[in-house]
Amino acid sequence: MRSAVRPRGGQPRDEAAAAAPSRGPRRSRRERVIRSTQWTAWGFLAPVVAYLGLFYAYPLYRNIDLSIRSYTVTSFVSGNAPFAGFANYRAIFANPTFAPALLNTAVFVFVSIAFQFAIGLGLAVFFHRNFRLSGLLRALFLVPWLLPLLVSASTWSWMLNSDSGVVNAFLQAVGLSPIDWLTSPTWSLGAVLIANIWIGIPFNLVIMYSGLQGIPPDVFEAASIDGASGWQRFWRITFPLLRPVSAITLLLGFVYTLKVFDIIWIMTRGGPATSSTTLAIWSYQLSFGSLLPDFSSAAAVGNVLIVIAVVFALVYVRARHRLEAL
Repeated sequence: MRSAVRPRGGQPRDEAAAAAPSRGPRRSRRERVIRSTQWTAWGFLAPVVAYLGLFYAYPLYRNIDLSIRSYTVTSFVSGNAPFAGFANYRAIFANPTFAPALLNTAVFVFVSIAFQFAIGLGLAVFFHRNFRLSGLLRALFLVPWLLPLLVSASTWSWMLNSDSGVVNAFLQAVGLSPIDWLTSPTWSLGAVLIANIWIGIPFNLVIMYSGLQGIPPDVFEAASIDGASGWQRFWRITFPLLRPVSAITLLLGFVYTLKVFDIIWIMTRGGPATSSTTLAIWSYQLSFGSLLPDFSSAAAVGNVLIVIAVVFALVYVRARHRLEAL
């Protein structure tokens, strides 16, 4: 009797043929499991996609549509606005308000971020020592962050009032002349900067303190044994290890500060003249600051802000990839 012919794998051909049909059900079950997993993943992803489309993509599309058409109050209601192309962008770039608004925005953003980050990092390093009452003091530093911006801005408006503010009262008590913080073109931008820096310090403190908590204590102990001073430990250990946290903190601070509106509007309304007018304030003034709102120009200013934020976000992503490649 002839033996069954065996293929190269050693299994008889008859047995291999008998086993072949059983792979079909196994494969189909595997495909059903994979398909079910994919549908489940899409089910969880669908609400996020719907949220982003409804509250981000559609408003952005409407803002772009506003900026490339010539909208009036009547056409805004009826929806029949003529196409204008880039005429609205050329108009805002040629407007005399654009240059001071752009300069004020740059000064407001970069000065706020620099002081908020430096002070927040210093406080985080200070509280990282875990001395007595450090938890209570950290909680007190969170108060400016927890207060509504309306309350914070109103409080600073009262404190910096030229006639009855406590800041000018203190200056007079020490023999200095009072300052018109909110009504002087020289000091109005500085006044809103002080308020914004005070409000943003707790955010930087919390993020940087969390980053410090992630650094192993053994690193600092080894540096102390090697004789490193406090400044050397900070500059050569703490700061480099906090670089990823610092980068995301600066990016979030930039995006948040770029669109600050309520603090400036409550304290100075962008004045006097254009001394504290930023792009966000100017966009609001074009939309709702007059009896004849210019919605198209306001949308164009808003899109300029979006482009600036996207450019800096791309710079951050590129810099992050370079750091990870090192």
